[in-house]
Amino acid sequence: MSRAGLLALLAAAAIGLARPADAAHAIAMHGEPALPPGFAHLPYADPAASRGGRLVSAAVGSFDSLNPFVIKGVPARGLRQYVFESLLTRNEDEPFTLYGLLAEDVETPPDRAWVTFTLNPAARFQNGQPVTVEDVLFSLDLLRREGRPNFRAYYAKVSATERVGPRTVKLVFDGSGDRELPLILGLMPILPRSVYGPRDFSRGSLEPPVGSGPYVVERAEPGRRVVYRRDPGWWGRELPIQRGRFNFDEVRFDYFRDANVAFEAFKAGLLDFRIEGSPARWATGYDFPAMADGRVVRAEIAHGRPSGMMGFVLNGRRPVLADPRVRAALVDSLDFAWVNRILFHGAYRRIAGYFDNSPLAAEGPASPAERALLEPYLATLPPDILDPPPVPLDGDGSGQDRTQMRAVFERLAAAGWRSRDGRLVEEATGRPLAFEILLVQPEYERIAVHWAHALRRLGIEAAVRTVDSAQYQGRLETFDFDVIVNLWANSLSPGNEQSFYWSREAAASEGSRNYPGVAHPAVDAVIARLVESRTRDELTTAARALDRLLRAGRHVVPLWYEPVDRVAWASRLRRPERSPATGVEVDSWWTAPR
Repeated sequence: MSRAGLLALLAAAAIGLARPADAAHAIAMHGEPALPPGFAHLPYADPAASRGGRLVSAAVGSFDSLNPFVIKGVPARGLRQYVFESLLTRNEDEPFTLYGLLAEDVETPPDRAWVTFTLNPAARFQNGQPVTVEDVLFSLDLLRREGRPNFRAYYAKVSATERVGPRTVKLVFDGSGDRELPLILGLMPILPRSVYGPRDFSRGSLEPPVGSGPYVVERAEPGRRVVYRRDPGWWGRELPIQRGRFNFDEVRFDYFRDANVAFEAFKAGLLDFRIEGSPARWATGYDFPAMADGRVVRAEIAHGRPSGMMGFVLNGRRPVLADPRVRAALVDSLDFAWVNRILFHGAYRRIAGYFDNSPLAAEGPASPAERALLEPYLATLPPDILDPPPVPLDGDGSGQDRTQMRAVFERLAAAGWRSRDGRLVEEATGRPLAFEILLVQPEYERIAVHWAHALRRLGIEAAVRTVDSAQYQGRLETFDFDVIVNLWANSLSPGNEQSFYWSREAAASEGSRNYPGVAHPAVDAVIARLVESRTRDELTTAARALDRLLRAGRHVVPLWYEPVDRVAWASRLRRPERSPATGVEVDSWWTAPR
């Protein structure tokens, strides 16, 4: 060996971690991928499924855009799911493992300082053009300049790009230590430069979208329906990751003004598939003729999803809700036992934290590892932050629990609020404690009205207002609300999306999902540790610390979660023997042959 070659070998050995890994068919956040190279199909898909037929589902509200990547406009349902593909895609049985889609190989070193993607030579857009490295680089640049805030935040961490082969692109990261970045970039939607280069991408648009996915938009009627037609030339139909999926010739979403009207359409046979969100309706509403004669069937299908957080979101940007002591009192003011018993037939479980129903939930006193994460910030955190996390106070189920109301009133009095002429006012300013509960889905009106009635007994005025989806979306994007109902869904592998939910940057960025305005350096630090974690234990510790911090901030009046999906469907539909861990996945269903 030459002297130069020997020196090169010694240098490579000296920097072991910086050496490239072997190209792989998949990449996991922690551990190894569950599916081996050459796997035949996903465990929850049936490659023998027949193709054809139509699937019609409901969407509530409206839409005015076919561009799902910008904050302007309300995008139609299903665009990301059916039209656009990414470099890699998920196996829903694993916490966070991605397998090749547009990219057939992915490569990253142990320190994850960069990633390379080698494109599948068969990959084509719906206009027949091949997916190229130039399209990947164009998509990255476009989305971080003009895309939604989460795209801009994630993709800004790419410090350099390089074409390293005819089908291979290398993305170098900024040194922030974000170990999730190779996976985040793997989920980047890839857009054809020839189509989107000439367009004004910054606004909502009804121009026909062009992607590489299994369906094209056949018809879009804002406020009425969006129809997807399966692309007979779809390049990816026989990929192992897609085999047995996307079997319907047509997928259609019909829009309705509210869920009650959508249910009536399902009863009348106008819809084929429904995930039931109302336990009361599930218990009492499925006695219609199509159910009785077997044209409709239903089932409760268990899932392994964390609860996430669903509840009344208290916008801390509003002066009246800025005081965490006021928010804590509001969190304790809802008699959930009454709500669950009277409105929902006792079917729900109340959420306590952001990762209930999973090992990521904070429990008991903080562990030594959690304490070490929070130690630098203890002076600015509640004094009980290391104690068992708070659980919302509940009533006795009567809806008029005097003990509960007395405890809430005492909390508010300690925060400087006094009763005056039947209204609760701030002693220092005379300002009344009043706010608006803004809704877009009428099905939440009953629980909002009940809560408002309970608050009125305390002298708090809470007005319930339901608006149309366009107005709601506009106010949501600009944080122009006092209280809303929202669900933050969480996975078993939380990561960068938590920054989009809870970071100080997201709190100041319109279009983010930091609706309560959470802004604390401890939260930012814990999220950073979450995405930098190298082992499952490190991730679990960071997730529990994050759960502890968010619960201590009293940002949400928690509502409910369900450990099952309640699903009803037309009996002509068929489904695989099992669903993935994340729950029902209708894209693996099919129509029974006639």
